[in-house]
Amino acid sequence: MSRPDAADLAHRLGRQAEAVCRRYLSNGRREGNYWLVGDARNTPGRSMFVRLKDSPKGPAGKWTDAATSEHGDLLDVIREALGLVDFRDVAAEACSFLALPRSELEPMATRQSTTSAPAGTAEAARRLVAMTGPISGTIVEAYLRNRGIAALHGTGALRFHPRCYYRPDVDAPTEVWPAMIAVVTDPGGRLTGAHRTWLDPDGFDLTRLGKAPIDTPRRAMGDLLGNAVRFGVPDDVMAAGEGIETVLSLRCVLPEMAMAAALSAAHLATIRFPGTLRRLYIVRDNDPAGDAARNSLVERANAAGIEAITLSPRLGDFNEDLRMLGIDALRGETRVQLAPQDVGRFLALAA
Repeated sequence: MSRPDAADLAHRLGRQAEAVCRRYLSNGRREGNYWLVGDARNTPGRSMFVRLKDSPKGPAGKWTDAATSEHGDLLDVIREALGLVDFRDVAAEACSFLALPRSELEPMATRQSTTSAPAGTAEAARRLVAMTGPISGTIVEAYLRNRGIAALHGTGALRFHPRCYYRPDVDAPTEVWPAMIAVVTDPGGRLTGAHRTWLDPDGFDLTRLGKAPIDTPRRAMGDLLGNAVRFGVPDDVMAAGEGIETVLSLRCVLPEMAMAAALSAAHLATIRFPGTLRRLYIVRDNDPAGDAARNSLVERANAAGIEAITLSPRLGDFNEDLRMLGIDALRGETRVQLAPQDVGRFLALAA
């Protein structure tokens, strides 16, 4: 059969909703017009309801997990039941299923039990990262350079996924977009999560700054609390900020300083310190949330015997400064905020 898009696949699967459930959610059972099971990973139980027939409430194949408020369609069921990450694999499995005679549909509980990876967990993040490649020569590299970030040394924590699965909400079709995948690790380097930035394959524009034209082009998964996307290996000095692009912008003028992106103000406030750290630069975003994160982090650092110094942008954040004011201005404003002993140690000279 020809390869249909995600919406068409979901619709075709919905026409065989009970057969899909019997194959991939074999630990459940039919009750009336619904299939009941524990969750999309085929756990025994009754909290997840899959609609088996079209109704005024929605089309066949849509499901909701009452225990977690998760929802989706039968493509999500295939993905979660088999522990798949890449949408190409999900689509291939769906196409294979749709080509099978009804008499050949057999439960797949055994396969599920050995490959399942619950959505949003560190294990799901590890599987996602395993499907990625380096950013060199990809849309990720172009995206960063278009945001003024030319210093891409030591960015092994950033990866490229050409077709990353995206679902805006329960009633919208599944989409695939190229994405920058950032690896989240603990201070010891253990992978704990991943962050996705979906990108626009049609190029860079000033409205979205290269991100895909979708409602939520950034999402994180896994264990984020206290952890971060890390660039360089910290010794006694490091910098920590919120966004990946913000931190990488500062790294353009402080190329030898280890840095960490905590991905949000709330997570920046809880970032864990390496045991060797003696001075922490807090890369502040210029908004109330950034102020709150800075205050909390200063208090935690001082309590741990770590000197905390705030680096503040002129505009909204350091990437905005880099794009709007230029690298020479960024270098100048950073220089006057550094501890004197760190100017010669870390600040890059003008080219």
